[in-house]
Amino acid sequence: MPKIYETTVTAPVNIAVIKYWGKRDSVLILPTNSSLSVTLSQDHLSTRTTIRASAEFVEDRLWLNGVEEDIAASKRLVNSITTARRLREAVEQKQRDAGAKDVVPLSKWPIHVCSENSFPTAAGLASSASGYSALVSALGVLFELPQSASELSRVARVGSGSACRSMFGGFVAWRAGVAADGNDSFADQIADHKHWPELQALILVVSETKKTVPSTAGMQTTVETSELFGERVRSVVPKRMQAMEKAIAERDFGTFAEITMRDSNQFHAVCLDTYPPVSYMNDLSRSIANIVHAFNSVRGRPAAAYTYDAGPNTVIYALKDDMRDLVELFTYCFPRDPAVLADDFYADPFGVLASASAVGHAPTTASVAQLAKAAGQFPPGSVRRIIHTEVGDGPRVLSASQSLLNEAGMPKRAKE
Repeated sequence: MPKIYETTVTAPVNIAVIKYWGKRDSVLILPTNSSLSVTLSQDHLSTRTTIRASAEFVEDRLWLNGVEEDIAASKRLVNSITTARRLREAVEQKQRDAGAKDVVPLSKWPIHVCSENSFPTAAGLASSASGYSALVSALGVLFELPQSASELSRVARVGSGSACRSMFGGFVAWRAGVAADGNDSFADQIADHKHWPELQALILVVSETKKTVPSTAGMQTTVETSELFGERVRSVVPKRMQAMEKAIAERDFGTFAEITMRDSNQFHAVCLDTYPPVSYMNDLSRSIANIVHAFNSVRGRPAAAYTYDAGPNTVIYALKDDMRDLVELFTYCFPRDPAVLADDFYADPFGVLASASAVGHAPTTASVAQLAKAAGQFPPGSVRRIIHTEVGDGPRVLSASQSLLNEAGMPKRAKE
């Protein structure tokens, strides 16, 4: 039986605490400012991608969540694959120069790519970041590329800017760089996923629909029209990057929380300063942010920090000792739609509640119960589900048994 050249990987979602918004080069995906993110656990959010190369395939093909997509229609996807193939060509040439006679020309063979997300695509949960990170990681393994994760992050970057940060676990900076060719615009790890084990996250999924204004279009309009944007790039972000890196190194949650919320607020203010304005948050998003501020007031300290990417879904960072009160607060204020299974609404992976039946009950801490009563209960289903996760590692290589392709190299779960 001929050898099958195939690799399956998973890659994580990352959620920025210092936001990337705006490009100085839209082809190479070079950002106007540096950014910093937290990589979330793949046990709860991930993209799985299988890539097979074969001389018998007719052309490159891609299936995303079971539906075939046109690779040629996405210049970014073509750029990422083409860049990886050039790196593979260099490997093959080096092998030939060393006298190898049986060099496998993987760079010339068509590939089949099958990718599945464990979360809604394009709904403000960084699906493009995990998707392109998975693609590039799988190509790196399949093609046996010698480049480091930072070097490969440049390949992921040309697919989706934030994807470069998903090439690492833990806490990751994307350095904006200044070079015209983008050689100095890459991701590097500030601290690994074990650095701050007490830090966890809640994701309140408000909407699972695609954004009305894609990030690419929104940020370009911001660069062209927002008067506030220049001040953010020149002055605000560089100072926040330094302060945030220090807060992470010292595990200073108070500073981490304040910078995270301030940067999220400013990012969305810049979006509103865009002309015409771009609005990704909705009334429910703003209500959740207000509850977070109220919770911090009750605690007498920054105990939780919200952040919003280009979508209405809320990510809340907090230390694990505060998570029970937060889960009780939000499951009470935002009751489950009766049509949604309890485990699908909130799975409680860390066992913070006394029992599954505690979901939706009034909080057990008196001050939090009083806050919940003041905030009131929103209509059931306003929050579709709550994902509880933690800081996670970078891309993982899976076994052949976890491939998304069948023996013929076609998707195991294709949709008509």
